[in-house]
Amino acid sequence: MDFFDLLTMIGGLCLFLFGMNIMGQALERRAGDSLKSILGKMTTRTAIGLLTGLGVTAVIQSSSATTVMVVGFVNSGLMTLRQAINVIMGANIGTTVTAWILSLGGIDGSNFFVRMLKPSSFTPILALIGIINIMFAKSGRKKDTGTILLGFATLMFGMETMSGAVKGLADVPAFQSLFVMFKNPILGVLAGALLTAVIQSSSASVGILQALAVTGQVSYGAAIPIIMGQNIGTCITAMLSSIGANKNAKRAALVHLSFNVIGTIVWLAVYILINAFLRPAILDAAANSFGIAVAHSAFNILCTILLLPMAGMLEKLVTKLVPDSAKLEMSSELDERLLATPPIALERCRMLAVEMASCASGALGSSLSSLREFSPALAKSIRADENQTDHYEDILSSYLVQLSTLQISEKDSREAAGLLKMIGDFERIGDHAVNLLESAEELRDKGLAFSKQAEAELSVMYGAVSESLALAVAAFAGNDVDVAAKVEPLEQVVDNLKELLRMRHILRLQKGECSINTGFVLADVLTNLERVSDHCSNIAACVIDMAQSNMNMHETIRATRSGSAEYDKMYRDYASRFALPESV
Repeated sequence: MDFFDLLTMIGGLCLFLFGMNIMGQALERRAGDSLKSILGKMTTRTAIGLLTGLGVTAVIQSSSATTVMVVGFVNSGLMTLRQAINVIMGANIGTTVTAWILSLGGIDGSNFFVRMLKPSSFTPILALIGIINIMFAKSGRKKDTGTILLGFATLMFGMETMSGAVKGLADVPAFQSLFVMFKNPILGVLAGALLTAVIQSSSASVGILQALAVTGQVSYGAAIPIIMGQNIGTCITAMLSSIGANKNAKRAALVHLSFNVIGTIVWLAVYILINAFLRPAILDAAANSFGIAVAHSAFNILCTILLLPMAGMLEKLVTKLVPDSAKLEMSSELDERLLATPPIALERCRMLAVEMASCASGALGSSLSSLREFSPALAKSIRADENQTDHYEDILSSYLVQLSTLQISEKDSREAAGLLKMIGDFERIGDHAVNLLESAEELRDKGLAFSKQAEAELSVMYGAVSESLALAVAAFAGNDVDVAAKVEPLEQVVDNLKELLRMRHILRLQKGECSINTGFVLADVLTNLERVSDHCSNIAACVIDMAQSNMNMHETIRATRSGSAEYDKMYRDYASRFALPESV
């Protein structure tokens, strides 16, 4: 092997790692909706957690990425530590899928169909289909599919380039001595752990081992300890990810490390005993890609079989290693680790936006109560809710902007844009609630009071605005287009009520039944209520837009008001329900 073979090997390794990376990212985007459903499957049931971890890792081709995702879930409070243990164990099995795919390179035969099974035969076809999709397809999903195919072709081409470049190592004495040295199980484990820690992917390090196996110098006696060490090395990613996280997230990362270290120690001891007393001949035989894939899967399955019944003990172990502190820790609201899986990050944003909607709704309800009967406790709760909505807007806005800069699907991009619009509306509703509170405080401080007639009329408008907000929140929380469609006719009723209340107040002023100062407060109250209703209309329009893949809110509102029979019926029903009383 000369200098140019070394350059070829480095180039092949770079292509291999690049192909694996872009394929994994495209798979995450392509399987976005499936990844979102993970949240609903994270139960304490062992089998479901195990299969979820296995399935997700098989899809995104990285147990490190899955474990980092799990650390983020635990840090955000989306998953308990016990649930995380099951998923991490499943991820260790799921990561072995890559080695099986790479082992296809070892297929040999002269038959046409057998030759077509070789990656060197079918990957050019996949690359062609992939580049056509990337260059000419308009759909984001088709482009992602093309990226997956091209990434896989690049990965396999890099693998074959590496294999071809390292064949010359078979005649290098130093290389032969290296793998004789790795027959020492301890050195083999350390080598595997170090290599995997550097490239932060056990799948990639197994692929490199499979490429080196073409030299014929890698025996099973050297390969098996290296495979065991690779499982320890892959833990570095999760351990780094847990820096700065809460106690439970650190424990989740430590579970990953403990699982692999304990599994390696136990099965390495079994391996040493077998080698010492039985000396099986296969350990001296030259390993191939298929055999390495079998060994990789067998080791991870054996580790899971060993430790799955002891999940509770693992939980107790990491809890003792990372004990609770006297200071109460809060779950991170938006964990940056979730950005590694944009669909999950977006789902977390949506969950927090629903909490924000609840805060805004609570603030408005309390402010309406304060107008009827003011109390300091109500004032304090309204301002606390409004501060919370401001906090939600700050963290969600910056997080969603950061999320939008990533490579995400068109659907996720539309949802992120819709959420950005809606959280702005919810924040403004919180502001209007405080404005209404200030009107209540002005009435108290100046010793003013609305007339009985004005109070009766305002009560009708309070009811209409409260229902409008309840419909908007329900439509948003449930992605319910039918509920969203009910908001606009009610908003038009609120607009009409505002004008009617103003006219009636002017008539009362003319009759001397109301004071000018009270009129100023009433005007402020009506303006804030009408603007709350406008924001409810915006939220409902966004829900409809997102369902129709159309982000043109004003056009949606105009279309809703087009005078359809259904719209007219809802408007008449609301106008009847929220009709002003003639007199009190």
